Amino acid sequence: MVSKDSSPLNICVFCSAAELADVYTESAREFAELIGSRGHSLVWGGSDVGLMKVVADGVQGAGGRLVGISVDFLQNVARENADEMVVTATLAERKAQLLERADAFVIMVGGTGTLDEATEILELKKHGLHAKPVVLLNTAGYYDGLRQQLARMQAEGFLPLPLSELVAFADDGPDALRLLEA
Repeated sequence: MVSKDSSPLNICVFCSAAELADVYTESAREFAELIGSRGHSLVWGGSDVGLMKVVADGVQGAGGRLVGISVDFLQNVARENADEMVVTATLAERKAQLLERADAFVIMVGGTGTLDEATEILELKKHGLHAKPVVLLNTAGYYDGLRQQLARMQAEGFLPLPLSELVAFADDGPDALRLLEA
C-alpha cells in the first residue's frame, strides 16, 4: 500500500467519541502509539473525548503530530493542544477535509458516525474518486458482521471491484500499520 521508505503518512482514523470498554481502548492506544512512534501524523475528527481522545493521546505521547478536523457544533469538545485544528461548518465539509488531508484511512470501532464515514470513504474509493488505502481494524471481531455483508455484496455482484481492492481487514494495530506501510 505505502512504502516503508516513503515519507511519514497522514493517517486518518475514524472512531467513536464514546467512552468504551478496555478491549477497545487498549487496542486503540496500542495502534495510536505505533502511529506516533513511526513518525506518522493522526488526522481525526478533532474531539478530545472517548476513543478519539485515547487515540490522540497515544499518537501525541509517542511523538506524532495531530491534525484535527472538527465541526462547529462539536467545538466544545475539540482538542485544545492539537498541532493543527480545522473547524468546518458541516459534517459533509468535515468529511471532505478528512479525505483531502489523509494519505490512508483506518476505521476503528464506532457508532453511526463512524459507519457513515466508513461507507462514504469506501463508496468514493469504489468509484475511483480516491485510491488511498483503507484498513478496517476489527478489534475483538467488532466488524465481523460488516465483513460478512461486504463479502456478500461482492459475491452477488454489488461491488465493481474485488473487496480486497476496496478495504483490508486487520485484527490488531500492528497488523493495520503493516498493511499501510507495506
